[in-house]
Amino acid sequence: MSAEYMHIGIPVTTKKPNMVYNDVLKFWVNTDVDAYDYKIEYLKFDEGTPFPEIMHKNPHVAYKVDDMEPYLKDADQIIFEPYAFDEHTRLAFIIKDDAIIELFEVK
Repeated sequence: MSAEYMHIGIPVTTKKPNMVYNDVLKFWVNTDVDAYDYKIEYLKFDEGTPFPEIMHKNPHVAYKVDDMEPYLKDADQIIFEPYAFDEHTRLAFIIKDDAIIELFEVK
């Protein structure tokens, strides 16, 4: 297993500048985390989002992985099942050792 740190995700209650809206998943996000020295991804969840409530109030740490399956098997809990953006990328959220972790798989 090999994971590369991507960003920390911090939920916010007010929209920040340069956030874009994801109509499918019903949330606002700043898409260029590399524009921040600290690699912070801000998220504002709207009503009806499929992301679980625990993510609305707690930060997460994101990792890019080649294959998320070993991480899913090792998770204490899967809180957001794998979601495919296209045939090459998908994401999931897990809890491991009381931390929320985003797995971002790129094939």
